[in-house]
Amino acid sequence: MGHKIYQVDAFTPKLFGGNPAAVCILDKWLPDDTMQQIASENRLSETAFTVRENEMYTIRWFTVDREVKLCGHATLATAHVLFKHLDYSGGKIEFYSPHSGVLWVEKTDEGLVLDFPADTIEEIRIPYDVVKTLNASPVKAYRGKTDFMFVFAGRSEIEKMKPDFKLLAEMGGRGVIVTAPGVTVDFVSRFFAPQTGIDEDPVTGSAHTTLTPYWAGVLGRKKLKARQVSARGGDLVCEDLGDRVKITGKAVTYLVGEINV
Repeated sequence: MGHKIYQVDAFTPKLFGGNPAAVCILDKWLPDDTMQQIASENRLSETAFTVRENEMYTIRWFTVDREVKLCGHATLATAHVLFKHLDYSGGKIEFYSPHSGVLWVEKTDEGLVLDFPADTIEEIRIPYDVVKTLNASPVKAYRGKTDFMFVFAGRSEIEKMKPDFKLLAEMGGRGVIVTAPGVTVDFVSRFFAPQTGIDEDPVTGSAHTTLTPYWAGVLGRKKLKARQVSARGGDLVCEDLGDRVKITGKAVTYLVGEINV
């Protein structure tokens, strides 16, 4: 049976930037192992699957080897497909994640705006082996619901960082966020997740549910500009709303096709 599939570059206004995600809009759910096999075949950091149920879309996300609890760029990509290719008539889409609850994406003149729950973080002692693992020395360390976050003094440290991914995979959690103050933006970051089969994710919307409350507190402002300084790179506008965050980005379609499963 054929299913339409889309590949979208998220958090970028142009092709070959941002973070590519695959999107499958389904009439009914496929078996979990089939969705995992599709994601593994796609070899992208995430594949999103969604089914319309009443007035909302239930959404799930899979990496190449497992289901994850929250994914920003693939949600942005899914909303892009619904608005651009499937003529969704409203200005705001309500998604439901079995793991993360209600998520919204609104279409605005500035781009697509994700409305996600904010992460809760606590400061921890800098792990003894983190300098060896990241080949760099953080000034602070935090732990969120699923990720570690390490704060560095400057952008150049983030850009030049060459982690030992084998050691990084042993740290536990979903992944590791590294961040520092920006120069032309408020803050920069990168995201490493060999724990879930992704050495480096190009642009990570869900990581900004951790980054936004932290930098809003440090800088004393609710609305911030951010850039994820991976090789592909991506731009985000983030707003701290207390228990939720808004993350704005753009997206562009790379591919429309059909899979036969």
